Amino acid sequence: MKIGYARVSTDIQSESAQLDALKAAGCERIYKEKCSGKSKQRPELERMIDTLRAEDVVIVQRLDRLGRSLKDLIELLDGFKSEHIQFISLNENIDTTTAVGELAFHMIGSIAQFERRLISERTKAGLEAARARGRKGGRKHKLTSADVKKAQAMLLDPNMTKAEVARHFGVSRPTLNQSLARDCSGAGK
Repeated sequence: MKIGYARVSTDIQSESAQLDALKAAGCERIYKEKCSGKSKQRPELERMIDTLRAEDVVIVQRLDRLGRSLKDLIELLDGFKSEHIQFISLNENIDTTTAVGELAFHMIGSIAQFERRLISERTKAGLEAARARGRKGGRKHKLTSADVKKAQAMLLDPNMTKAEVARHFGVSRPTLNQSLARDCSGAGK
């Protein structure tokens, strides 16, 4: 069965061009969605995926109608492939029912994986360069070493509770505990 999926981002946009293209491609059923591609919740897409069976063909007018990102698109297409569901994107001429279409799909997947690895390598290089310049990652500590020393002195009073000390410094009890533990380990010095 040929199943179409059409999506527009807003109520103002019209999906008629997509519907015409999907009908011309021979879609027997078409799922229509009106929501942003960035939205994780796309009920019509989920409904379509739930009804798919082996040997069905999912057809979209353009790739960006189906996936929120290249990574999302690759995950969806991998899911289709594992369930023996074919895929056609009309504008990009990707048709996994043919050898050339499957090659195009694998090339897109390879490019996506290459892009993820490049981003990871650049991130690691940036962090290493920052560390070499003496910068540390993460948030700044809410309590300075001087604050921690004052908190420790306050806690020597048997009538003072950790909750009261935390309130005095404007932090939560867990934050106070972490600061005390950090200072005791020498990391805050």
